[in-house]
Amino acid sequence: MGSLIMKTCFVFALVSSCGAAPVSDNLVVLVKSTVSVHFGNDTMLPCWLNPPQNAEGLEVRWYRNGNFDSPIMLYRAKKFQNVSQESSYRGRISFGLKDSASGGLKEGDVSLKLENARLQDVGDYSCYVSSDQGYDSATISLSVTNTGTPPLLSVVWLEDNMVNVSCESGGWYPEPSLRWMDQKQDLSAKKSNDSSGFMSVHSWLLVSRPSEVSCSVGTSDKDTKEAKVRLENISTPGKESGSSAGGWVAFALLLIAVLAGLGMFFFKNKHKYPIFGKSGCDQVDGRKDKEDDQTDERQKLLQGGTQLTAFSKYYENVTLDQTVHEYLKIKDCRLRDVPFKDFPDGQEVTCLTAIKGRCGFSSGQHYWEVSLGHISIGPKVSWWLGVTSARVIPERSDLIPTASDGFWFLSSSPDSAERFQFSTQPKVLLPVSSRPQKVGVFLDYDRGELSFYNVEQERLIGSLTAQFTGEVFPLFNPGKNDKAPMEILHKPEQGPSTDMGNSAESAAP
Repeated sequence: MGSLIMKTCFVFALVSSCGAAPVSDNLVVLVKSTVSVHFGNDTMLPCWLNPPQNAEGLEVRWYRNGNFDSPIMLYRAKKFQNVSQESSYRGRISFGLKDSASGGLKEGDVSLKLENARLQDVGDYSCYVSSDQGYDSATISLSVTNTGTPPLLSVVWLEDNMVNVSCESGGWYPEPSLRWMDQKQDLSAKKSNDSSGFMSVHSWLLVSRPSEVSCSVGTSDKDTKEAKVRLENISTPGKESGSSAGGWVAFALLLIAVLAGLGMFFFKNKHKYPIFGKSGCDQVDGRKDKEDDQTDERQKLLQGGTQLTAFSKYYENVTLDQTVHEYLKIKDCRLRDVPFKDFPDGQEVTCLTAIKGRCGFSSGQHYWEVSLGHISIGPKVSWWLGVTSARVIPERSDLIPTASDGFWFLSSSPDSAERFQFSTQPKVLLPVSSRPQKVGVFLDYDRGELSFYNVEQERLIGSLTAQFTGEVFPLFNPGKNDKAPMEILHKPEQGPSTDMGNSAESAAP
């Protein structure tokens, strides 16, 4: 009996000794200390034996946060054991190679390949390898990052020449920083988590105008995204001074009331006073003769001299390059979407309902006006206005173009009654106190400026900058399901014309 007890104790002591065996000199586990992966991508957690030895017959266990008995991967007796595997990792993990020269398990590479990285994967991972002679383990830290959306800038005009600019961006991980470049300093930002665990930031800045404000958001210098907005002075025209295109055009718009009155008079009495619209192509043909005088006339305009003559020379009677369009009704410079049309792009406004001007501009300054509503109907709420470098509007139902595609425009949508939006990336939203029924578009090609004006209020809506190359053409889009028409306004002028514009009617398809 005593002999049996002694044998039992000996066996127990042997088992205990094996379970707590010290690390063998020839079994050392090495890992890379940290690994970072972008959300949704695959990554490798490198782990290998030193010196290299065949690991096919060893036990390899990967587990997290000290949960040895709940491994995310367990390899034993030359096969995977999935009984106790954590469910969220099923189908996403396997052995991988730490580098292109690795020989895999045969050379002691027990690296873990993780597919489709999630935020829940962030944390420490333990790589454990054991044999009959001993065991060793090491821990590697995994971080998951996600680059959020481009900053969205919104602008609210205040009194005393001040502007409230807000900047917001979401979809970041880890927590991003927000920086305003107007004052070249970091400001406090409101931060929050969405239901998926991603971070959002929102901040606002009070600045005076005119100025240029830049907001950048990012977790590091490498993934920072930035948005800029230039804030022009929008006080009453005639009180401004300066050399910016926005300033002198706003000043010139004091004359719009007189011009509009004359226009209404001639249009109402055109059967008594025959008039002819001046062709935009005629303006382009004579552009070289005007270039030498543009600087002097800009100064005259600012100094209050010959404003009407100077302003008139920049007015373009834009004509369209089509009189028949599958998705538009075109009649006497009026554009309207075809009602009850089953649009292939649904109700979203895309290039399918866009149309461009017949003549392009490759230099100089140009101004045209568009009516966006009717007294009996009200202001139009769905439209695009701007310019494009595209010679042919792409007939793609999946394309909402941006400035990077050669489309620079201001858009209005029924979904955002209090905001207009530029076609820039990142997005820039502009406030709308009241929807304009007439918008003036001013293109300064050489300065790379495109500005939009509320003609009735004689106020700047907003302007954007761009590097124009080649010809750019006026761009129009009357949107969809909007009863109010879009009409390109022609400045009445006595005299002959070689182009009657869009007088020809076209039946709806």
